[in-house]
Amino acid sequence: MNNSPFTLHCRSSQSPARRGEVKTAHGTFQTPVFMPVGTQATVKGVTPENLQELGAQIILGNTYHLYIRPGHELIRKLGGLHKFMHWDGPILTDSGGFQIFSLRELAKITEAGAAFKSHLDGSNLFLSPEDAVLVQEALGSDIMMCLDTCIPYPATREEVIKGTALTGRWAQRSRAAHQNRSQLLFGIVQGGMHEDLRAEAVDELVEIGFDGYAIGGLSVGEDQERMLHITEHTAALLPEAFPKYLMGVGTPEDLVEAVWRGIDMFDCVMPTRNARNGMLFTSTGRLVIKNARYREDARPLDEACGCYTCRHYSRAYLRHLYMAKEILSSHLNTIHNLHYFVNLLGAMRQAIEADRLAEFRRDFYTRREVEAE
Repeated sequence: MNNSPFTLHCRSSQSPARRGEVKTAHGTFQTPVFMPVGTQATVKGVTPENLQELGAQIILGNTYHLYIRPGHELIRKLGGLHKFMHWDGPILTDSGGFQIFSLRELAKITEAGAAFKSHLDGSNLFLSPEDAVLVQEALGSDIMMCLDTCIPYPATREEVIKGTALTGRWAQRSRAAHQNRSQLLFGIVQGGMHEDLRAEAVDELVEIGFDGYAIGGLSVGEDQERMLHITEHTAALLPEAFPKYLMGVGTPEDLVEAVWRGIDMFDCVMPTRNARNGMLFTSTGRLVIKNARYREDARPLDEACGCYTCRHYSRAYLRHLYMAKEILSSHLNTIHNLHYFVNLLGAMRQAIEADRLAEFRRDFYTRREVEAE
């Protein structure tokens, strides 16, 4: 088995939750961690300095989008993704499997890889598991993901078996293509909603040997109960000495529940996308800033929040910006939402250290119930 980049600091006595850190070529980040999504070499609406101020430790870029535009060779020529986007901390790049899945009417998946049409100009493109690794090595990301086949929900058992087996074969090829070992490579566990197929996928990936393990193919339409059940089942099977990453999840409630079940790493577009649509996350629940009730509200979005937006601006002003379609609306809303997500995970790290995660979890829901009343 590989030398793991993960160091365990402490465990919760109340659940499988754990507190640790992951060492990368561009620094060490503390876990559990939320990774803001910077799909096209930018986290939409904010600068790297904003990200540093709000406490982001690691951000995510996307192989599919950067491969199409501006191209990995250009990014390599200009000094790599870190220099290109002016971010000195760790970067994880998703392999593009989910994007190919979401654009599947433009894609054809074969044993060789994914043939697809560019969503920009319709040109024919191809990405093999080996290509995905080579593109990510050119980008210079700290954590690379194997190309996988994301399985839709619902799907027949036969479809899940076929897709999971292909992901396993692609994982073997990805590992063989991996040259620069200073860049970590994570395998992705598929298996749909089937416990036995998830277990088989874990065994296969651990046998190949990766620097970390991700749970893919969740939050694709199934209910939260099913998603958390498969998360808990799969996380328990993954090797304890390595980081455990739940891809593309999710709401604040999802994060609290998944940390409780032993997950270390998360990413989701929800805080940035919702910010641009005027939905803000607060310690007492969701706030839709366009609502008329905030027209004269002098309070900050969240009186328990210390982000730049909450320190300087009222709900009334933020509603005005949103209704006037001002660019500043997206900027300030995004700062707040990312601060909320990043610091929610920071608070959970502290709760695990103090062995008070059960109390934290209970208080998290209690605050929301009070607001709902």
